[in-house]
Amino acid sequence: MAEVVIILGSPSDQSWAQRIVEGLRRFDIPAEIRVASAHKTPAYLLDLLREAEGRPGERVFITVAGRSNALSGFVDAAVAAPVIACPPASEAFGGMDILSSLRMPSGVAPLAVLDPGNAALAAAKMLALSDPALRDRIRGVQQEDRGRVIGADRELNREKEMQEMSS
Repeated sequence: MAEVVIILGSPSDQSWAQRIVEGLRRFDIPAEIRVASAHKTPAYLLDLLREAEGRPGERVFITVAGRSNALSGFVDAAVAAPVIACPPASEAFGGMDILSSLRMPSGVAPLAVLDPGNAALAAAKMLALSDPALRDRIRGVQQEDRGRVIGADRELNREKEMQEMSS
């Protein structure tokens, strides 16, 4: 069974993680949310990662940490599975704390996706590489999204045509 493990650096990031979970629900992907800090609880985090990697099935890790985001690099260096850094939006330091999610040492390569829904989509696409049914669900969601955009355009143009006819 494929899963996504979302690791928060702080419990204050839970609402951000819930947005990721909502995105994963669109694809029927189960998610587990954990809280562990690379700075404050490194041994606990390593235990958590070993346990998750020891379970059967494929997984993607999504890390949610702002400020000094050591969490994403730490997790990526400790696991073989893909890691997506999805730091919560911040105005602190003029938004420059995002750089701690982008600059990693050699051999450490978490992907950075800033929008929680897009992080969920990226994780789904990774898991879909070996799951044709999940690929089909992704295509279905993409088709729904396209339908909403096209429907909005048609509705907008209908209103425009009605206004022109009444003029």
